[in-house]
Amino acid sequence: MLTLFWIILMTCINGAVALAGIFSFLISKKALQKILLILVSLSIGSLLGGALFHFIPEAIEKLSYLITFSLIVTGILVFFLMETLLHWHHCHYGKCEHPFTYLILYGDAMHNFIDGLIIASSFLISVHFGILTSLVIISHELPQELEDFGVLVYGGFTKRKALFYNFFAQLTAILGGILGYYFLSAGEYAIFLLPFAAGGFIYIALKDLVPEVLKEKGIKRIINFMAVLLGLLILISVKFLGGN
Repeated sequence: MLTLFWIILMTCINGAVALAGIFSFLISKKALQKILLILVSLSIGSLLGGALFHFIPEAIEKLSYLITFSLIVTGILVFFLMETLLHWHHCHYGKCEHPFTYLILYGDAMHNFIDGLIIASSFLISVHFGILTSLVIISHELPQELEDFGVLVYGGFTKRKALFYNFFAQLTAILGGILGYYFLSAGEYAIFLLPFAAGGFIYIALKDLVPEVLKEKGIKRIINFMAVLLGLLILISVKFLGGN
């Protein structure tokens, strides 16, 4: 039961990271608008970095190339279909929300569920290994959750709604942790979700977010490009620091 306590504790801390967006309530709306596209650009780098440097290599180690890339394509097509069904805009009382906001949430919930399974499996090896693994995951989640929050607000969510939904999507890590503890064999099937999620992340980054960033001109576009690179570098650094 001590192992289960650690799993729940660390996945709860991981879930609380989603509340990082609360800092936006401390700054003005004008200041937030200035940094939104920078956060969107960081998210592009993080989504591509997570897919290319984490999800796909991990899947290839466990699955064949054919299965991995078939699932990547399936992820792209499914996210395309989801966006088509959601339509480009969700409008309520004259205020519109872009469907990529919901795609971000769906993909993030899937990602966090897998993180929960990983945290559970690491604690079942040892508490020390579990804590180290959890810290690596949380260090990656902190900037990503700030970026996701920025994308949700940019896509039309109010700050309160973005904070709530982002937090709710993060809580799937707790579910993954508990299921991983009781049904560790389920972790064997979680590997199939990685390339699928990678396809979704690639679709969101290239189809939905890059066009938004390209609307900027001059020095702002260069700043956004540097933010994309920073997002990639953060994910590459996590890859090497995590040793996987």
